[in-house]
Amino acid sequence: MTSAAKVLQHRGRSLLARADAACNALYTWRYNPLYHTGALVVASFLVLLVSGLYLLLFYRIGAPYESVARITDQVWVGRWIRTAHRYVSDVAVVAIAVHAFRMFVQDRAWGPRALAWVSGVVLTVVFFICGWTGYVMVWDAQAELLAAEGARLLDVFPIFSEPMGRAFVGERAIPSAFFFLNLFAHIAFPVGIALLLWVHLSRLARTQIFPPRPLLWGFVGLVVLVSVAWPIPMAERADLLRLPTDVPVDVFYGLWVYVTRALPPGGAWLVLAAPVAVALAVPLILRPRRDQLPAPSWVNDRVCTGCEQCYHDCPYEAIRMIPRVDDREGFVGHVDADKCVSCGICAGSCAPMVVGPVLRTGRDQLGEVKAFIERTDLSQDDIVLVGCANSAAGQGGGRWNVPAFPVSCIGAMHTSVLEYLVRAGAGGVVVVSCPPRDCWNREGVGWFEDRVHHRREAELKDRVDRRRIRIVYAAERETGLVAREIQSFRSYVGGLDRASSEPSIHIEAVCEVPEVSVAADVDA
Repeated sequence: MTSAAKVLQHRGRSLLARADAACNALYTWRYNPLYHTGALVVASFLVLLVSGLYLLLFYRIGAPYESVARITDQVWVGRWIRTAHRYVSDVAVVAIAVHAFRMFVQDRAWGPRALAWVSGVVLTVVFFICGWTGYVMVWDAQAELLAAEGARLLDVFPIFSEPMGRAFVGERAIPSAFFFLNLFAHIAFPVGIALLLWVHLSRLARTQIFPPRPLLWGFVGLVVLVSVAWPIPMAERADLLRLPTDVPVDVFYGLWVYVTRALPPGGAWLVLAAPVAVALAVPLILRPRRDQLPAPSWVNDRVCTGCEQCYHDCPYEAIRMIPRVDDREGFVGHVDADKCVSCGICAGSCAPMVVGPVLRTGRDQLGEVKAFIERTDLSQDDIVLVGCANSAAGQGGGRWNVPAFPVSCIGAMHTSVLEYLVRAGAGGVVVVSCPPRDCWNREGVGWFEDRVHHRREAELKDRVDRRRIRIVYAAERETGLVAREIQSFRSYVGGLDRASSEPSIHIEAVCEVPEVSVAADVDA
């Protein structure tokens, strides 16, 4: 990764953290729209499909402007549906931009995630072209401007028998075939969008393509309300015999015209293609050096019980079950290094601790927590802070004056770590994670909570006093929330019986370090 990319990520992450904290305060982490930008794009796409089907019933390629005007004259239905169609197309662009920004600053656009990023860039381009054809369909002054500039740029390529730009000089009326092809493209592009969306999500397990219902219906209701209150009026009809001046254009789909019109076609294409090329190169820009690539997970197949829990928990479908190759029957877990992002979720899901990234398995975690206890000398008055690196506790517990045990992801932490801390005599353990809707490893927070409270495999043992464990969801800038929770929890555990420490704690750990080294050039 280049130094410039690191600076951009750092500044962007700081900006995003502030925005997340503000939205959490307004909507709570469950319904923070910034955590659901990808799902809001899908919701916008469906709204566009439904409203577009209605508009299509009244659209006429022989009289495009007049048919749209008749739709606008339908005060009770057509006017606000057309307005909603326009507003949602803009909202989708904003949601795409925020979603891409989040993936960039959270360093989730390279390695096995590169397919999602690249397909997302292509998806954005196709979505933009689809929107462009929709604006041309209206055939008002803005449509004329977009169509003429598009024709000028396309004339660079030897595709048509005669330059397309000649159709917009006013010598003759625009043929109906132009509007038919434009309508056909506007209908066909959504099919491509759906296929690209499938590719975009193909490497994710259990994808949630829709936002939570309250957020979804709140979004739809807000769009309808705004569309009824502020309908979009019709602009002037396109007139090829008049030079368009002071034409209002949509910021997201038409502003580019004012940039490209001042350039020759070759220069205009360079201006339009440059940001797309940079976006496509992001996976290469962000990719760490070969010697800094995190190693993928591995499975000790000699000890693996074949329980399939790591297979079910992996957020990226990087683990599959294969037949054993030794003299025993059954199956064993196998990690596909080309899909593994080294999130470590499998390490937290494996009860016998035989799977996980090198030096981050459950057994490795037990070694780390044992060393932490020995150097910390815990007492029954201590509250230990177990903090996810991407949460408000990512910088440690110094600001709260509590001993801190950092982890890369809560979902990757084996529950035996909590057991060790409680049985070692800590008064209580506050586990601080990023909000479940913004887990950098997708499902890590949810799986961890299930292991602690709902007996998911690799569950916290019944011998552990759960009253001494509190889980707090706090985004990076929500340090005040952590302070309040620590204070509240300290008062709560103070009313419990005195915590007892065990002089000798034994927790079975059977995971072994692999005999072969992991290839350094594996993308993670």
